[in-house]
Amino acid sequence: MSEPLHARSALRLRLLLSAVFLPLFLAGAAWFGQWAADTDPGDTPGRGMLVVVAVVCAAFALLAAADLLVVVRRLRAEHGTRAPR
Repeated sequence: MSEPLHARSALRLRLLLSAVFLPLFLAGAAWFGQWAADTDPGDTPGRGMLVVVAVVCAAFALLAAADLLVVVRRLRAEHGTRAPR
């Protein structure tokens, strides 16, 4: 048996990455959304593509926020403190 019984991920690294990328993806979603709102017909890139990029950034922001919550709960569980509900 070469795998550990309880596999663990690098929680501190996940915490750092989520904390860094959450505001970046939120800013990207806002920026691309504003750019899409200011786009005129015939502009390149088009409004549709900018909306898609804004939605993708927002989805990644949601994933980063969810991962941040999971990591914080796991770190609190490791240290024996109870996560607030």
